[in-house]
Amino acid sequence: MKFALAGSGTGGHAYPALAVAERLRERVDTELIYYGTASGPERALAEEQEIEYRVVPAAQLRGRSPVRVSKGLWNLWRGSRTARSWLREDRPDAVFATGGYGAAPIGRAARQQRIPLIVFLPDVKPGWAVKLLQRYASTVACSVNGSLPYLRASKTVVTGYPVRRQFLEATREEGIRRFGLAPEVQTLLIAGGSQGAHQINLVIQEQLAKLLPRMQIIHVSGPAEFDWLDRERNRLPDWQRDRYHLHAYTEEMAAAMAAADLAVMRAGASTLGELPAMGLPAILVPGGFSDQSVNASYLEERGAARTVTTGTIDTLVDEILSLLDDQERREAMAEAMRGLVQDDAASRLASLLREVGA
Repeated sequence: MKFALAGSGTGGHAYPALAVAERLRERVDTELIYYGTASGPERALAEEQEIEYRVVPAAQLRGRSPVRVSKGLWNLWRGSRTARSWLREDRPDAVFATGGYGAAPIGRAARQQRIPLIVFLPDVKPGWAVKLLQRYASTVACSVNGSLPYLRASKTVVTGYPVRRQFLEATREEGIRRFGLAPEVQTLLIAGGSQGAHQINLVIQEQLAKLLPRMQIIHVSGPAEFDWLDRERNRLPDWQRDRYHLHAYTEEMAAAMAAADLAVMRAGASTLGELPAMGLPAILVPGGFSDQSVNASYLEERGAARTVTTGTIDTLVDEILSLLDDQERREAMAEAMRGLVQDDAASRLASLLREVGA
């Protein structure tokens, strides 16, 4: 069988598609194609997994500027036309779309070509792309029960967030080895998502002298932020530099999470799946986009995370130190995280795709 995958804009939209792709490939009769934007992170991620990639024009529709909205509508129309052409050529049995603006023209074209479409909502609250696509979908799947009020009940199923195999297999020992960590020192993981997060990076850099005597840090900065942070790292004393493990990007995020005692992250879609899979307590700093605050609130209300807003980010370092000093509290948060896991989400979604495509 042949399946088309679509999800773009952030890693949080691409990762669920790749997790489902891993399960689909368990059967040798499977062919996969990924439809996405020319420059989004999904392209490199799909190509790393040796999935054939098709470029489809797309742009965001949100914003108050009439020019920006007009450009977005034009690209939606242009992308839908390109997607129809690709779908006629590739003739997939079903399409799996995980949201993000790049998925909108694919899902729209799938409906026009009468190809079954499963839409997956990785966040708690749907953005405009999922709101649009659910009208075309055979089935809408979502990560958590908190999404149900936003979706059409007649076609929605809660599957959980599908995580890649690395999050099921990573161990603390592997993470310590891969990142060159000292096993006796507590580890803080900082990751701003596939795009990085300048505000988080800035606060952490300014407080390294306060943090590093207490812990070692894995800091995944984002490619655009790496150079200036690396210059600051090189100014540290040798012993502090040895504790500060700076990376522009890593494909070994599961190993980093397995080694960590605490994470500081944005609240993108992947936090709803990857943090619970690893049982990792977190401080979340939601960005002002894609309803990240709703994701953060969902985890905080269940005792699995703490939220620091952009307006109160000056409290971030004190929150880090407080949690690392309180093992009992971290263990309670870790247990709450693990309690959110829904097993076999990726396998369930792969089975759904095979059913609708048969």
